[in-house]
Amino acid sequence: MREPPRSYVLCGTPRTGSTLLCGLLASTGVLGRPESYFREADEVAWAANFGLATEGGHVRDYRAFVSAARSAGTSNNGVFGARIMWGSLERMMEGLGRVPGEPDLAILEEALGPLTFVHLRREDVAAQAVSWCRAEQTGYWQQGDSITQEPRQDIARARLLMETIRKHNAAWRAWFDAQGVEPQTVTYEQLVGDRRRVIQGIAAKLAVEVPSTWRPLSRHRKQADGLNRAWADALRASMDR
Repeated sequence: MREPPRSYVLCGTPRTGSTLLCGLLASTGVLGRPESYFREADEVAWAANFGLATEGGHVRDYRAFVSAARSAGTSNNGVFGARIMWGSLERMMEGLGRVPGEPDLAILEEALGPLTFVHLRREDVAAQAVSWCRAEQTGYWQQGDSITQEPRQDIARARLLMETIRKHNAAWRAWFDAQGVEPQTVTYEQLVGDRRRVIQGIAAKLAVEVPSTWRPLSRHRKQADGLNRAWADALRASMDR
């Protein structure tokens, strides 16, 4: 009989509120410490943090890396959390030694324990693409980052990112179906509308009780402004032509 999940993975695409969600989950003290441990571009930095050797831009012992990430992402009650964007999954499976014919889920659970999955998406894909485009231009992805240059409207790039988002969302859905996984869906709109309800929903999936003293506070603030709205309107208008 399969053990109840004590670990979870936030699966998504950029600009779905995942940084806000990770911070809120960690702040409960009982829902792990989710981070993008497995983002390939950050692998060397995380390996250095874990005290593991790297070579050619990758960690030498990927299973040791995953084990270290599991320790880092686990709260004192034994719950582990991580965030994985679609573009990171292939590197993770490669590092763990994907076996032809063996489900990815079995390999992931061997490394991380029984898992539950949360699929993050944004209903307003145009607004998501604009947010991603602006972050790319300015270097400002989250609270604490410095703006490296001023944003400029780039509808062509936003349209390309919009298509990427749709493809990655479809890829996640296909992967869930192939693995026999029924993820819990959380939208950006739900998160900004009712933080507590979203956190309580994830906690319920893991049979974890959030402390009564916890408050859904975060240093991360909504970044969208009038400029984002104007760009999104222009993007939608371009799609109608």
